[in-house]
Amino acid sequence: MSEVKYFTKEGYEKLAAELQELKGKGRAEIARAIQKAREMGDLSENAEYDAAKDAQGLLELKISQLENTIATARILDDNDINLDKAYILSTVTLKNLKNGKKMKYMLVSEEEANLKEGKISIKSPVGKAVLGHEVGDIVEIDAPAGKMQFELEAISR
Repeated sequence: MSEVKYFTKEGYEKLAAELQELKGKGRAEIARAIQKAREMGDLSENAEYDAAKDAQGLLELKISQLENTIATARILDDNDINLDKAYILSTVTLKNLKNGKKMKYMLVSEEEANLKEGKISIKSPVGKAVLGHEVGDIVEIDAPAGKMQFELEAISR
């Protein structure tokens, strides 16, 4: 059985919309590409046909993965989040103890992670390090540049 993944309402809706898009428009586009390739003649030496069939396989794999993710998804309401410790959907403020710089991240599932939006996965090095910690705790993060220490300054919604 697949592991349960937690999502914000908007993250879940985005996944569901992507699934519908792939099932509708995505499948229709692949079907057209396969039909067009068939019309080119001998399928045994038809690179376009092989490419279209490969694309169809990848599309069906992506659909299957999304269906599995949605089937095991749980939507979290950020009002239910306990702010005593850093958990999924918490927004954490970290202070780099070496240079004093502050960073603010929302802890989310892997599927919702987007660094540009300040959302990091709970499975990322930073996410793993802060998960379950309280304000004032010093956390050590394994980064490519080596171990770094941060103070967990704040936890919010």
